[in-house]
Amino acid sequence: MAPTKVLAGARVVLPTGIVDGGRVIVEGTRIAAAPAPADAQVVDVTGHWLVPGFVDLHNHGGGGASFTSGTVDEVLRGVHAHRLHGTTTLVASTVTGDLDFLARRAGLLAELAQQGEIAGIHFEGPFISPCRKGAHSARLLRDPDPAEVRKLIDAARGRAKMVTLATELPGGLDSVRLLAEHGVIAAIGHTDATYEETVQAIEAGATVATHLFNAMPALGHRAPGPVAALLEDERVTVELINDGTHLHPASLQLAFHHAGAGRVAFVTDAMDAAGFGDGRYMLGPLEVEVADGVARLVEGGSIAGSTLTLDRAFKRAVTVDGLPVEDAVAALSANPARLLGLADRVGSLEPGKDADLVLLDSAFDLKGVMRRGEWVVDPQLP
Repeated sequence: MAPTKVLAGARVVLPTGIVDGGRVIVEGTRIAAAPAPADAQVVDVTGHWLVPGFVDLHNHGGGGASFTSGTVDEVLRGVHAHRLHGTTTLVASTVTGDLDFLARRAGLLAELAQQGEIAGIHFEGPFISPCRKGAHSARLLRDPDPAEVRKLIDAARGRAKMVTLATELPGGLDSVRLLAEHGVIAAIGHTDATYEETVQAIEAGATVATHLFNAMPALGHRAPGPVAALLEDERVTVELINDGTHLHPASLQLAFHHAGAGRVAFVTDAMDAAGFGDGRYMLGPLEVEVADGVARLVEGGSIAGSTLTLDRAFKRAVTVDGLPVEDAVAALSANPARLLGLADRVGSLEPGKDADLVLLDSAFDLKGVMRRGEWVVDPQLP
């Protein structure tokens, strides 16, 4: 058995606040309570930050690999690419496709969830609005028939975590109720809903806003649309893509002001190019051009996911957006962990939880990543 490790001297972000010169004790795969044994290996991380491993609710791939179409090895490569950037818990997202194809993908991804490589499956499409389809194939879209929604969650064999729907479409509210009954998150997104229709969906059981502001009507003074309804309801967690492309900083501040730090989850909405580079890629059946880190459809120019990694989202949150470190940690770790029902294992640095942590230097650049007690990125400190 590996010796107990003591990471000592860092600024440690705990649920109770920031501890200067703190210590995290790692025993096997878990965080242990003090005191550490006399023969523990002490790692001096003075001058660094220690934060919980990041939890990504919405991620389509990375490292040149797609979660929608890749082989098992390719999916694992994509997962590893994000682990290198601090994401120790990841939900694999699919994009709109033929229903039978998505059911087969669910089977493959469910196996990886069973093995603990991913935390579950998120189906983004095909039950979304053609008016707000973004980088989804128009010819494959369909109304959210509860029987078809049920087909996908059954194919996921208990590993479906979230389904994004345009809940204003025929069958939308019944599909939300079905998902809630089966313990699957109903997320409102790629929607053309009114304020009133969004309120109805929340009352039916929807609890997440898929990439708030993006792929939905803008906030209007006479037609507030879904944004106002999603921000005002305390039952809803709002996803934000904090890459500097999807959102103006003022929109991010608006979300935090109205939802509060406890209801925001930073996500990547990453596609294959995350952690890989510019070039041509496929997102489902659609071709994407990535230039200067921004992904857009070759035909039409719509933004097509992102190349974001969560370490960059963290650094931007505290150095550009001016968020308190504790709020950034909540949005990257604690809130998504709670939403996924995993808060007993991940999302905070507490005894008994998985030893998933991220080491950052004083400029909030990533220096080390530990997952279940093993270094994924070894800081190689003296």
